[in-house]
This record gives sequence, C-alpha cells and structure tokens, in this order.
Amino acid sequence: MNAAKENRAQDAPLLSVEGLAVDFATMDGVVHAVEGVDLEIAPGETVAIVGESGSGKSTTAMAIIGLLAGGGRVAAGSIRLDGRDITRASENELRTIRGRDIGLVPQDPMSNLNPVAKIGTQVAETLLAHGLATRQNVKEKVIEALTAAGLPDPERRAKQYPHEFSGGMRQRALIAIGLACKPRLLIADEPTSALDVTVQHTILDQIGQMTRELGTAVLLITHDLGLAAERAERVVVMHRGKVVEQGPARQILEAPQHPYTQSLVAAAPSVAAARLRPEAFRVSERPAEETDAPAAADAVAPEGPTADNIVEFEHLTKVYPVRGQKEDFVAVDDVSLAIPRGETVAIVGESGSGKTTTARMLLKIIEPTSGLIRYGGKDIASLDRAETKDFRQRVQPIFQDPYSSLNPMFTIERLISEPLDFYKRGSSADRRKRVRQLLDDVALPQSMLRRYPSELSGGQRQRVAIARALALSPDLIVCDEPVSALDVLVQDQILKLLGDLQTEYGLSYLFISHDLAVVRLISDYVCVMKDGALVEAASSEEIFTNPRDPYTRRLLASIPGNELNIAS
Repeated sequence: MNAAKENRAQDAPLLSVEGLAVDFATMDGVVHAVEGVDLEIAPGETVAIVGESGSGKSTTAMAIIGLLAGGGRVAAGSIRLDGRDITRASENELRTIRGRDIGLVPQDPMSNLNPVAKIGTQVAETLLAHGLATRQNVKEKVIEALTAAGLPDPERRAKQYPHEFSGGMRQRALIAIGLACKPRLLIADEPTSALDVTVQHTILDQIGQMTRELGTAVLLITHDLGLAAERAERVVVMHRGKVVEQGPARQILEAPQHPYTQSLVAAAPSVAAARLRPEAFRVSERPAEETDAPAAADAVAPEGPTADNIVEFEHLTKVYPVRGQKEDFVAVDDVSLAIPRGETVAIVGESGSGKTTTARMLLKIIEPTSGLIRYGGKDIASLDRAETKDFRQRVQPIFQDPYSSLNPMFTIERLISEPLDFYKRGSSADRRKRVRQLLDDVALPQSMLRRYPSELSGGQRQRVAIARALALSPDLIVCDEPVSALDVLVQDQILKLLGDLQTEYGLSYLFISHDLAVVRLISDYVCVMKDGALVEAASSEEIFTNPRDPYTRRLLASIPGNELNIAS
C-alpha cells in the first residue's frame, strides 16, 4: 500500500454501515434480504462487493442510496455518510444527497435511460439539477462528461436516443450521468458488465483518476473477480444476505479462507483454461507464425456451401443511413463465416464492432443490405411463411438484456411456456413438466414460477431467458452476451449446461461476447470483428495462444486481472 492509501486508511470513513438489515414484504411473507452487514469505505478508497445473484450486493447498495424497491425497508442498523446518519433521511434530504454526494451507475442500461429523451438531454438534466452547469455552458459540460465516459464522437452521440446505442454504449451513457456531478461516493452496480475489455479499461481508469484527484470513494458491485482484484483495495464477499469474508483484495482472491469464497474463485473463467469440450476441435493446427496479416480458418471462412455447416454467411453487409450525415454507417462490412454443425463459433470485439448486428441478421430481425445467409444450405431470405415459422423454431435467441426481452406482465411460468404453447408442444401437463425441468436446468427454484421479472435479480432474469430459449430444443442458439449479467457460479453452471446440451443434442451456437475468458471456455472457433469487418478468424486454441492481428492481441492484453495469481 502506498503512502496516499495509508493516509486514507487512517482517515475517518466516508461511509460507515453497521449491522444493516433489509427486509422485503412479499406475498409469501417477509424476506430477509440483508442481515447484519458491516462495511466501511475511506475517502478515495475502492471497495468491491462480490457474490452470486441474490446474495444481497445490490440491495445493500440501494439501501445506502435510499432506492430500495417497493416493499423494501431498512429493518435494523445504521448508514452514516461522513459521520451523518442518513439511515432514515427524508426523501427531500436523499434527493439532495443523490448525485452530488452519492452517484449511482445502475446495472441495467436500457430500463434506466429515458427512451424518448436524447442522451445529451439526460446528462444535462443531472448537471442542471445540481447547479453544476448553466444554460449557457451545459452543452460543453455534457460533451466533457460523455468524453470522460469513453463515448466516441460525443457531439453526435449527445443528439441520439438510447435505442440508437449498442448495449455497451448505453452503459457508458449511464456512467457519464453517474460521474457528471463528481460525487464523493460513487456506487457502481456492475458498471462494466455490458462493456468490452478495452472500454472497461477506459471507464475504470477514469474512475481511478477521480479517486486520485478528487478523493472520490467507489463502492463497486461486481461478479467479475478479476476486475475486483485489479481495481479494488478491499473486497467484501456476500452470501445469502450476509458478509462471509472481507479484507485486502489480492489476499481474499489469491488465498480465500471461507468455503464460499473458494467456490467463487474456483468457478471464475480464465483465458488460461482449456475449452470445456476440447475433443470438439476438428480444425488442423497451423504452424505458429508472427504476422500482422488477418488469419482465417477454413472452418469459419468457407468458399462455398458445405453439408457440415449449419449456417454460412457470404459477403454479408449491413449499411445504415445516418441522419444529418452524407456518409452512411457500415455496421457489417463484407463478412464471410460459417458455423459447423454441433460446434460453437464465437464473435468477439468492442461495442459497435458489428457483433450483434450480425446476429440479428441471422435471426431475421433485420435484413442485410447485401450478401446472403444460408441455413441448412438454403438462403433464409427466400423462406416462405411456413418455412420462416419452422426456421424460428429451430433457431432461438438469448438476448443481452434480460429485462427488456421478458414481458413484465407475465409470470416466469408463462414466459418459459410461451414458445411451447405457441408451437403446441405436447399436452398442458407435458408443457408444465417441461417448464419445471427447464428451471432445474438453469438452477432456479420451483418457487420462481409465480413471480414476475421485476421480482428477480438481473442474473435470475437472464436464466429465465436462457430457459425460454432452450424450451423448443432448437438446432442453433444465437447467444448475445448470454452470461454477461450472471455471477461466476451461475455463469459456470450455464456454460457447463450449454456444453452438456451441445454434446447430448448436437446443438450449434453462435456466441456473441466481450468476455474473452468465457469465450475461451465455450468456443471451438473465434471470429474477431473490428469496425464491422472480420480481422481474424481461427480455432479458439490458435486465437488465444497465437493471436496474429494486433487488435486481437490488444483485446487479450486488456482482460482485467489477467496478470493476477488468482487461486484456482
């Protein structure tokens, strides 16, 4: 610990939480979500809370800022900010504290941004509400905030709406709002879960700079143990609403003492790990060569239709006209690749690289500008109505944002059974049995059946989305960041589940992710995209052990905690 950190540790804590207990009133009675939590954060210190979904991480953070969901209340304990007890502060008092004293970067970017207000307007509202900008200079301040959050071309982005942003860009907009007022304490609830590794560094470096220059403290809620080890001075481990272990970050993660912490660390994915199903490799190994030229494995860049491929993209291009601009935006630029039957092809790259656009064209959500997509040897653009219905049954998606992809008015049982009902799979009793089996498959209790999405954590909602995608036993699943919202234990379960299903049923996956450690575990082949183009494609083994393109090397070097000796 350097001298600055030692001085901070000796200061009175900026935030002090003692014996915090949070209860929620539900139809099934009172739920004790948080019990007896103690933690302190010194000025300028970064403390990370880690734990699986439902462990009480976010509930603890929301109690601190006074934003508990309906039915929630602080049942016991105290919360002090700079010595002032704010445990039961009035709403007016909390409104003054929020933003200026305590900033918040929430987890779900889409539901926390106003869909009918421009991004710049939403940042400006925060600045004006706290008197940190005037009508004359607010535009300049907005650009500064968006730039600090790592958004490219901030002048143009400020004039756009949330739906015009990728998931990662929306998260960066939320970070800009959270940092705009330069708060003394920043609560960051999974602030980089939707971001690629290079942008993670930009955002976390910015938060680190604020810590150094302004003495801003950070309470980081995350399931990424590598990120916690790299960025936090101390780690607090929560399990079932209680703190089970806390201490210096590296000590906790390199030598965990509590059995639960040990299980978390053991489940964390690593780029050094082997493929979960290593026998799946069928691509011939090429001699290692140092070259900056893009590489392309025959398996993912076919010259023509092949019976061994379930899907083939040929010279796929998607161009969008840009309002107020002479030049169009090329989202996907002449991409050719294939997905072999029974295997996993991952597409990686930064936000805006064209990953999700490629997946959406495969799902027939959007149409390509040029090029074609073959499924089972047939151009999907030529499918008639009956063939399209069958295609949608065989190709299922798992979307990135679990909240917006689930109908908030449906119970969990109805959400999972919906595709079974639509395609009239079996009797009503068969469908009910299938729904319960799917809940078991994704590690959710049967008690979830009567709940609604709003009553579930982000990770639990994503597991429901995965169960729904598996319901029809499809041939191909398009996974768009399917585990980005999940803690490492559930992530480990889901990745193993996907691997088991692939082995048992011969499923094929197109796996979109910014988490390269996850990609290492799940993929047979990896395609690297940048600015809409395919810059490198090869077997997973080759990409991770012998990356040829400088951009691929930069992605691998940016993985948080990659250099740490985390226990396994």
